[in-house]
Amino acid sequence: MKNVLTIIFVLTSILSNGQTLEDYFKVAAENNPGLLSQYKDFEAALQKVPQVKALPDPNLSFGYFISPVETRVGPQKARFSLTQMFPWFGTLKAQGDAAALMAEAKYQSFLDARNKLYYEVSAAYFPLYELKEWVRIEEDNIAILESYRTVSNTKFKNGLGSLVDVLRVDVLLKEARTNLGILKHKEIPLLASFNKLLDRKEDEQINIPETFGVNVLPIDYVKDSLVVDHPLLNSLELKVKAAAASERAALKQGLPKVGVGLDYVMVDKRTDMVVPDNGKDVLMPMVTLSLPLFRGKYRAAEKEAQLMQESYALQKKEVTNTLKTNYEMAVFDIRQQTDLISLFDEQIMESEQALNLLFTAYGNSGKDFEEVLRMQQQLLKYTKLKISALTQYEIALAKFNYITAKK
Repeated sequence: MKNVLTIIFVLTSILSNGQTLEDYFKVAAENNPGLLSQYKDFEAALQKVPQVKALPDPNLSFGYFISPVETRVGPQKARFSLTQMFPWFGTLKAQGDAAALMAEAKYQSFLDARNKLYYEVSAAYFPLYELKEWVRIEEDNIAILESYRTVSNTKFKNGLGSLVDVLRVDVLLKEARTNLGILKHKEIPLLASFNKLLDRKEDEQINIPETFGVNVLPIDYVKDSLVVDHPLLNSLELKVKAAAASERAALKQGLPKVGVGLDYVMVDKRTDMVVPDNGKDVLMPMVTLSLPLFRGKYRAAEKEAQLMQESYALQKKEVTNTLKTNYEMAVFDIRQQTDLISLFDEQIMESEQALNLLFTAYGNSGKDFEEVLRMQQQLLKYTKLKISALTQYEIALAKFNYITAKK
């Protein structure tokens, strides 16, 4: 059953020579130390595959007879032995399968870390847009209040207004200028937070969108498809398979190992008599068979692999439940911010109409200036709230994309 979710898709307008959010994703993917570490972990896991699939090293031994051993064809002087052991059939393949599956699991973990990094970059990027817009709004507010002060002061001098009106504007101007200063100081930690994700200098400037265009975009998304191709779940599924391969390898390691070898004995000639093959060196093929009599370690290895399969399966179930819960919360957040944006748009429009009427009435009568200021501050509040809702919407959408593993 498909759930059709109608959301607001925010189109960001950037200067043509500037970097988009997608560009910052690429920079973060190339430079972020945590993500690079995850990829190195995957590459290191790949190097495990040829290690576990390789045969054990052959053994070469040399012995010298301090007291030569007399034989019919002469005394033995030295002995060379070369032996190669072979695990039971399929052991190396099972070990290689386990290592390869674990490496693939680490790659899936890397993909999830990359998607999470993209979300973190978005979550640090959009507050910078919010800050920029709040600064602009506060500067516009100061300009409007300064014009109101001029008007109220003129009316006071002409006897059509009150000194209280001038003082009220002064109070609001001081508050607005203080707020503006605080907002400008806030840019420093926000820039540092963003640039550190990209492993850049803390004060490096970034391109911020000038405006947001709002379009309605329907998205069809089946919640159950979360479990189909999510890197976190893929990683755990691969770990289950790797543990199963480890169990097979442990079973085969408990079977005998076969070795083949060759002994070469150097023999001196006899000087006391002449015999056939006098002084002929000895060449002796050998077969070795290990006897895995002590079964405790093999049974423990099999049990360990079985328990790890169960552990990974339970982890996968827990992650699935968490993803579904987070999905619902992300959908709620997107819908909530969508509704708030619509509400603030209406409130801004109505507040502007009311402000125009109040200011016109004040211009004619010189009365109710307090209502003009109150409506101006209310308009300021709704404008800021809309920007915050747009910011939170974008962050919620980025989280939604992370949860659903959208590229």
